[in-house]
Amino acid sequence: MTLEELYRLCEPDVQALIALHSGDDPAQFAMQFHGRKDLPVRAMAEQIGCRRKAAKKLPSLSTYNLLYTPLSLEQASGERAAAFKASMLSGKRLIDLSGGLGIDSIFLSRTFDDVLYCERDPLLSTLMEHNLKQCGIGNVQVQHADSLTLLAGYPDDSFEWIYVDPARREEGQRSVTLESASPDVVLNHDLLLRKAAKVCIKASPALELSTLKAILPALSEIVVVSVDRECKESLLLLDRGARDRPVTIRAVALSTGSDAVVEVCGDPDADRAVASSLKQFLYEPDPAIIKARLSAVLARNCGLEFLNGSVDYLTGEQLIADFPGRLFRVLDAVPWKPKTFRAFLARHHITGASIQRRDFPLSVEKLRTRFGIRESERVFLFFTRNAEREPVVIYALRVFAEAGSAPPAQGRNAAPGC
Repeated sequence: MTLEELYRLCEPDVQALIALHSGDDPAQFAMQFHGRKDLPVRAMAEQIGCRRKAAKKLPSLSTYNLLYTPLSLEQASGERAAAFKASMLSGKRLIDLSGGLGIDSIFLSRTFDDVLYCERDPLLSTLMEHNLKQCGIGNVQVQHADSLTLLAGYPDDSFEWIYVDPARREEGQRSVTLESASPDVVLNHDLLLRKAAKVCIKASPALELSTLKAILPALSEIVVVSVDRECKESLLLLDRGARDRPVTIRAVALSTGSDAVVEVCGDPDADRAVASSLKQFLYEPDPAIIKARLSAVLARNCGLEFLNGSVDYLTGEQLIADFPGRLFRVLDAVPWKPKTFRAFLARHHITGASIQRRDFPLSVEKLRTRFGIRESERVFLFFTRNAEREPVVIYALRVFAEAGSAPPAQGRNAAPGC
């Protein structure tokens, strides 16, 4: 999208036509209106496609006539994660150094008196001005500028919070480390903490967490966030007074369409109790809990044990209905023997299964190809190792009816239902 196209898209007649064709296929729309010089047809088709994606990612915001660019929509926080961040951060004044589509700024405007949105791309900053008007938001100021240059010009302690989602894609390359993102929060650690006593950094869910205190001395807390069982982000909270304090880590599991916040907090180095044998139920913690290395805390709180010492599969005799993750009823388990595995499949009439693999020599693709196993949403085959580190196969069914697919709302800093 160009700035000229953006201005055209803001025209009431163009907005009305987009709304009228919001259910159309973007390619068919472009073909239908091909040659219409009075309309920004390409940009309109692009908006129709974006609105389809926004309806899923931003369900309440998408009811407004917002405008998007495909890349900014892809990189923006989802609505559930943005709402959670707004529940964590509040105060009088915050600066968002991330800019972009501005979803985080929109939600943070609900918990701060004033929000300063900064974006160096003139297209995105102009788009944000349009979207703020559509949402009726008046306490967000838009600044088209380089974020660090702008921040350096403010007196110290100008803000209570700084929020930054460093760009992890520069010149077409995706990065994970903080040092290779923009702005570089490691290099500018002290600058950030002069301008605000507290900083929230949205980092890649793939970021290695164990060594962050060495490069971010003021790091006080790490919050790993998942939405619908997909790890979305790691939030790094910096506090000016936390240089000599240990880092707290917690995992947060969220669900689309629910206000439930399931949290686990504790020691990532807690001991893992290994079961002497596989029990009636198999449990897989939510990805945020696994990423935060808090599976042992969850196991202890729930009275469960690990299947073995190296993978995050838990087992127990009791059914825990509000377990934060997936739970399965074990039907059979056998040592892994390739020569007899076809007989095992035939004995249980298994033609399709969801294959789960942890600490196992063969890949999922090789297992499917070699034994002709189709996909299934209810039947599961776990290829892993037992307490003696011997390869095993576990045949199990996903539990839905008894436990439900989503945990209920619970208090914070506790493993729910355990």
